[in-house]
Amino acid sequence: MRTAVIAAQAPPRAEEPRPVSSAPEPAEERDLVFGGFRYTCRIVRQSSPQTAPLLLLGGSSQNRYSWQSHEKWLAPLCTLITVDLPGYGSSDFLPASYDMDFLGDAVQHMLTEIGVPEVNLFGGCFGEVVGLRFAQRHPGSVRRIIFAAAANRLPELYSEAVPRLSQTLERGDIEAAADGLVRLFMSNPGAAKVRRHAAVARLLQRQFVNQTQDDIRKTVEHNTRLVTHGCYEPLPVPRVPTLVFTGEYDTLCTPEMGRELAATLPGALFTTVREADHLVTVERREESADLIARFCTDRSVDDLPYCGPLETPCGEMAGL
Repeated sequence: MRTAVIAAQAPPRAEEPRPVSSAPEPAEERDLVFGGFRYTCRIVRQSSPQTAPLLLLGGSSQNRYSWQSHEKWLAPLCTLITVDLPGYGSSDFLPASYDMDFLGDAVQHMLTEIGVPEVNLFGGCFGEVVGLRFAQRHPGSVRRIIFAAAANRLPELYSEAVPRLSQTLERGDIEAAADGLVRLFMSNPGAAKVRRHAAVARLLQRQFVNQTQDDIRKTVEHNTRLVTHGCYEPLPVPRVPTLVFTGEYDTLCTPEMGRELAATLPGALFTTVREADHLVTVERREESADLIARFCTDRSVDDLPYCGPLETPCGEMAGL
């Protein structure tokens, strides 16, 4: 077990008064094994939580440390859990024959092992794919659902890019693959105003260029897994409070695709975050953290200055 100290900082400012939470505890890491594959989770515990533990499942290019910049707003509210599932981050390589059911069950295995019976579930991009399958297969473990930059089908842009990017990675042309991935994930910089667009593009480029051979192998296998198994099964979804949001200029999982996803989730709310694209949680860290925190603590997410209008695509009332 490894530990790392995370400094506690003030949560986002809000109009509604909230109870004062204690400082989060030092981060704890747990090495676990599921189905013969080793994987690692990271836990920042809150001894005086205002809500259920928050499980953050990020995109395929994110790992269990990718949410540290959000901790200063979220850790004072509740226990935070991040994870490198089998096949991702520093965890064991997972062959593409293992599908989303396996990954969803791995999430449940982790929660059982660390003694967390119920979570507020956040899934961003690929994290939504895994998170939704987890929620469908283990509905009793989910108290609230938040999905960001997500869809219930593979984006056409992604399906078209996967063979080209996989071939580029396999032949070792990392620079070209990085250029292609940045173009895939981010909007055209001249098409709209997106916060921190240039800085985030540089960050993403460096991240892709600095991938190890293990990272590249896992990326190729991830793409194969998604194309082979797809990302959505029309299974029942727990009737819990649900929010879907995306950047207003997301060109990969567009706002319309987000609405389509929300329409399949009972009572789900949908909104867009202004001046952001697919990387909304990176471009607008504080705002996305505030939105997540509000929803998880039953505060209003309507009429926020950084969001578009709140919608209910499925036609039911939210907050079931």
